[in-house]
Amino acid sequence: MSNLLTARNLAKAYPAGPLFHGVSITITSQDRIGLIGPNGAGKSTLVRILAGLESPDEGDVLRRKSLRAVYVDQSDEFDPNTTPLAVATAAVSAHPDARLDDEVRASIALSKLGFEQFEKPIGELSGGWKKRLAIACAVGSDPDLLLLDEPTNHLDLEGVLWLESLTKTSPMAMLFVTHDRRFLENVAHRIIELAPAYPGGVFEAQGNYSEFLERKDAFLDAQAAAESALANKVRRDTAWLRQGIQGRQTRNKTQVEDAAQRRDELKTTKDRNLAPTRITTIDFQATERKTTRLLAMHSVGKSMGGRSLFSDLDLVLTPGRRIGLLGLNGTGKTTMLRLMNGELHPDNGTIKRATDLRLVTFSQHRATLDRSITLQEALCPVGDMVEYRGKQVHVTGWAQRFLFESDQLSTYVGNLSGGEQARLLIANLMLHPADVLLLDEPTNDLDIPSLEVLENSLLEFPGALVLVTHDRFMLDRIATEFIGLDGEGGAKEFQTIEQWQTYCRNNKTVAQAAASPRETKLKQATPKAKSQKLSWKQRKELEGMESAILEAEAAVESLEESSSDPNLAANHTRATAVFAELAAAQAHVKTLYDRWAELEALDS
Repeated sequence: MSNLLTARNLAKAYPAGPLFHGVSITITSQDRIGLIGPNGAGKSTLVRILAGLESPDEGDVLRRKSLRAVYVDQSDEFDPNTTPLAVATAAVSAHPDARLDDEVRASIALSKLGFEQFEKPIGELSGGWKKRLAIACAVGSDPDLLLLDEPTNHLDLEGVLWLESLTKTSPMAMLFVTHDRRFLENVAHRIIELAPAYPGGVFEAQGNYSEFLERKDAFLDAQAAAESALANKVRRDTAWLRQGIQGRQTRNKTQVEDAAQRRDELKTTKDRNLAPTRITTIDFQATERKTTRLLAMHSVGKSMGGRSLFSDLDLVLTPGRRIGLLGLNGTGKTTMLRLMNGELHPDNGTIKRATDLRLVTFSQHRATLDRSITLQEALCPVGDMVEYRGKQVHVTGWAQRFLFESDQLSTYVGNLSGGEQARLLIANLMLHPADVLLLDEPTNDLDIPSLEVLENSLLEFPGALVLVTHDRFMLDRIATEFIGLDGEGGAKEFQTIEQWQTYCRNNKTVAQAAASPRETKLKQATPKAKSQKLSWKQRKELEGMESAILEAEAAVESLEESSSDPNLAANHTRATAVFAELAAAQAHVKTLYDRWAELEALDS
């Protein structure tokens, strides 16, 4: 194995505070490195420094001569009007190969990543297929080192399994930032944690995630023992220094300096040992309801875009029942949650809810967050106290439960990181007592300590919950049973994820769906015979609905990009206008989908 890259004593700070200091990393030609750490530790910044996209404040990065390192950002920004082939060709042309034409190389890369339609507009790709496109552009450049920042975000379970296969079989070295513990378990050969709990801010261990945890626990135990030993020495030093003045004057100057050094070392060790204890506090409120049948779905069916998502679905939610929804992106998992909470209505069948049923929904799109208000206004819209479990809690204390500092309360929601926005959503949901929790990708952007706290809270929740997530570790730990959606109208119950995967391999329909892109939630349907139930005007409206929704979603994406501009916060008037436009655009998309469903119902 040869060294590809060596980073020595890297440090980086921003006006808000330091990220890391004294970080050293070496990457060799066959490495599969998982980079983990709490939100805000600087993982993405460190990877961008290793990729040469940012400069450290201190330290240096030595790269092998002619090293080709390619970085894949956690957000995928593409022109919605161009095509995968055009984007991939432009990417590979930056690293020419005399043996093959650029377009041929791009086509090969896209094929390896599962693409079949190279000329489909990118605006019609799902988030998971945009992620595949970003990786295809990187792989097509034939890099020596691939740096991936949160590659499993936006991928469905099948997409994550595909990424695992790519990681295991690819000849290039890889470093990936991820909070997906099962992914780390299956593919990492070495794990590096960036956190203030360690000397130099970094702890490194060979092996997968389980081996890392064993070595981490042993290290932290040893560090705690070192603190205890140091504390005893400092107590003896203090007693010695408190002896009379004459005694101190005759003491060896070196001994006095050693005592001062031990005090400083004890303080540093204490700070490191306290760092892992600073985690968010998650505890969902449950009602005292004694009802055994919370929600019942009988023979429920739903279609979108002329395609059946599921039909004849029977499901009863009872206290303690925890269901994991499985299926490709676009097969109807989010739609099922929206049926349960009443946002949508079924095409067939009935949904009966217990009287005064309380449902709490976590939305992966975070549309419920008003990005134009401050963190304090989002946590506590009125006054400066929130009510939690019948008690009044000051907003500062409430914010601190979710790792927000008091000086962040004036920060606009739109300027919070993805992990901070996720914690804000959870903070708001915890204020509402619930009978049923509906969780749509709650793990996105949460660090591993927060994920563990969330899992423990869900395990203690006495009501029912329905969970959509690509995090297999969470699914295995939380769900008592699973429902798999095959995208062709089928919904089957499974006891384990492995049973679902076996079913997918043996079922040709699901296997074909997994092998080709779900290139849009507006999947083209088989043309239907014209119905006499629609007027000519309604017919024309229905025919134009697909393009109208695509145009509306493109407008949302454009406004989201504008709202993420860091300079926007300096202009409060402009920020307010942009966030108002974004909210209106998101509402317009929802209205179009509702109208589409209404027209389809009339046309059936």
